Amino acid sequence: MTYEEVMEYLKEAGTEQTRKTFINHGATGDFYGVKVGDMKKILKHVKKDQELALKLYDSGNSDAMYLAGLAVDPKLMTKEQLQSWVKAAYWYMLSEYSVAWVAAESPFALELAREWMQSDNEMIACAGWSTYTNYLTYAGAGDLDLAEISRLLEEIRVGIHQAPNRIRYDMNAFVISVGGYVPELREDAQRVAMEIGKVHVDMGGTACKVPLAFDYIEKVIARGEPKKKKTVRC
Repeated sequence: MTYEEVMEYLKEAGTEQTRKTFINHGATGDFYGVKVGDMKKILKHVKKDQELALKLYDSGNSDAMYLAGLAVDPKLMTKEQLQSWVKAAYWYMLSEYSVAWVAAESPFALELAREWMQSDNEMIACAGWSTYTNYLTYAGAGDLDLAEISRLLEEIRVGIHQAPNRIRYDMNAFVISVGGYVPELREDAQRVAMEIGKVHVDMGGTACKVPLAFDYIEKVIARGEPKKKKTVRC
């Protein structure tokens, strides 16, 4: 498919109801309101075309940018391209999902996660935390820096309730990810989860809720030891 054909498909697939849902979740800017399931109907036509995927992200249209995150090959992304992507991610569905997913599977996952987490820009910091969280579910045990992860758990324990809104959500998700996918630090994650308790995040008046980290970890473990993911994108 050509760029024009993909954009026309997205325009036709968008609905006003989905637009309203995205707006309630904080979406701004240019987008048609396309459900992820409808995006995946054309994913196979975009997935092997790296140039097309990059062009879709550069469109500035949120639907096209999300599709690009599903279609692009993370292993072929340069650090400069990922830096450009994170700067262009203007709401959390892009920063926490599209950018973070691609970054987590790229050769620069930890480097960029560490850098972005320190940003004063909330969306960039969210991308950093989410990149690290997804990396934990994807990377081999030998690729994890347990001392660093332990320090980050302590940072969350001390500061989560004072952190900016969406960063609180991503810190909570980080604790859950450690509890599920890093057995060596599971008890530490459970301890931190118990201490931070309920995390309050403004979800924009939607029905979405922030999971209780301790309960979520318990549910994950009850299903058996989680296996590392082959891909974090969905």
